[in-house]
Amino acid sequence: MIIIKLLAIISVALTYILIVFGGYVASSESGMGCGPEWPLCNGEVIPVLENETLIEFAHRAIGLLLAIFVGILFVLIKRNKNNKILQTAGNCLISLLTLQILAGAVVVVLDLPTIVITVHLLVAMLFMLVLLWIYRTEASTRIKTKLSDNRKLKIVFQLNVLIILLLLTMGFGAFIKHEYYGLACDWLDCRETLLPVTAPEILQSGHRVLAIITAAYTIFLLFKAYLNNWGPGLKRRLLLAAAVVVIQILSGILTIITNISIPWAVVHLAIGTALFMIIADTRLIMGLMITKVTGETWKGDKGQPINKL
Repeated sequence: MIIIKLLAIISVALTYILIVFGGYVASSESGMGCGPEWPLCNGEVIPVLENETLIEFAHRAIGLLLAIFVGILFVLIKRNKNNKILQTAGNCLISLLTLQILAGAVVVVLDLPTIVITVHLLVAMLFMLVLLWIYRTEASTRIKTKLSDNRKLKIVFQLNVLIILLLLTMGFGAFIKHEYYGLACDWLDCRETLLPVTAPEILQSGHRVLAIITAAYTIFLLFKAYLNNWGPGLKRRLLLAAAVVVIQILSGILTIITNISIPWAVVHLAIGTALFMIIADTRLIMGLMITKVTGETWKGDKGQPINKL
């Protein structure tokens, strides 16, 4: 259904905006702009909109708009009982939405606990992944390649590994940010020593190590794509991912150099989220192209033509 595809891509865009704006809320220390209350804001449905309250309330308003779109999307998916993949994706979507709403409420009521904030971000990333899953199921897009199903399965596994690395890197980043460990080390060393010594230094260095491993693995997959001729579609996507991961590392360095200035901190999160979207979207398309998973050659919903990248 065209309406499902449209709602899914709008919801993906809103989720991206919500994640990045959430980074701005955190960087500007506006997370308690509505006080320790949820769903009310300073005891009101619509509070006086100024300063931190305006920022936090805007974040909640975007979240409410997203929840409305997702609610409509879920109802439409449940009506489409012929597509089992779509039904599974819809169930995952509503479960993650419920978990995300509960996590958001706990974050406010318990005065911004770091662990819950980290979980809140990671659930949002998985939520976006499921929305992309729904969109790609309806869009019926394929990456132009002549690879066998066995080779596609191996590539899907490697992309899964990269997705996990990205989630770990972003989770670590969120944790050290909200524990105020972001400046425990300089961008190249740990202030007075080359290697980390204290717990904050070790945690921040752990985030950096994960970022380097993620970057190296992305470039490794790009190298394999060209060496083994994975096809022009995969080559282009992995080349884009490699370029974005390099930009992400540079933005991380600038974030440290500028003492975690709000603009660079937000840009760092925005680029990282975009990188996750590129990799997740590629993995989803490859997964939907495997005939062993679907049991038949994927022809799209109601046999419509398949778009090739």
